[in-house]
Amino acid sequence: MHADTSTRTRSGRLTQWLVSGPPFVFLCIFFLVPAAIMVVASVRYPGEFGALAPLFGGRPGEDSGITFENYGVFFGDWIYAQIFAKSFGVALATTLICLVMAYPVALLIARSPRKYRDLMVLLCVLPFASNFLVRVYAWMIILGPFDLLFSRFAVIVGMVYVHLPFMILPLYTNLEKHDPALLDAAQDLGANAWNRFWRVTFPLSLPGIFSGSALVFIPVLGMFAIPEILGGKDDWLVGNLIKESFLGTRDWPFGSMLSLMLTAAVLAIAAGAAWLAKRGVARA
Repeated sequence: MHADTSTRTRSGRLTQWLVSGPPFVFLCIFFLVPAAIMVVASVRYPGEFGALAPLFGGRPGEDSGITFENYGVFFGDWIYAQIFAKSFGVALATTLICLVMAYPVALLIARSPRKYRDLMVLLCVLPFASNFLVRVYAWMIILGPFDLLFSRFAVIVGMVYVHLPFMILPLYTNLEKHDPALLDAAQDLGANAWNRFWRVTFPLSLPGIFSGSALVFIPVLGMFAIPEILGGKDDWLVGNLIKESFLGTRDWPFGSMLSLMLTAAVLAIAAGAAWLAKRGVARA
């Protein structure tokens, strides 16, 4: 009996490692290792022609070794806080607009006959069949005649257009699972359509709202292509600053530091969204 128990325990541990091991290795290789490289790069000096200066044995007159100068520049200059605040503002506005536009669409799909749902979902994700840049440049043609290009409005329009499906799909997945009997019970108790929505449908959909908001808010923070194509110099976000540091000025340490600051902000937002989602599930 003891031997059988030990065998089952070892088999269970092996199964657990086989299930959790590959994702863990994947995260280590494609997240932890690159993050560690960025941490090291952020405290290095930039090379003479870009990249990184050597840690030891540099040329005479060339900076080498470890420095925290980039972090001092970041926290000592107000302009970087303004760019981060502007990025958060654009991301928040995009998320709220996507939520307002996506919720009715997701609710319509979830309450449509089952035979039409797959087609409606396909229509929502159909824009992904075309190239991202082609779709963004199409908005240049659309907004051009109305003199709306190179503005904050154009940037938000492009952001909403690109990220709207990422809000629709999580909401639809959540709303589809709602039990219609709950709405019938609320109606029997005298609740009108508005009360049924706010007291039943909306609270139950909070996990989908938080998931969709995270899928929209986080990518928008690091987006640089749309502000660069549809916006002007005053509409640069933190993603544009990171891109310019790596490809423009070739100051890799400064770009690494900005990437770490953005990653820290994203992780904090993800943790907050997860906490709010748990509270929403508990209340529902």
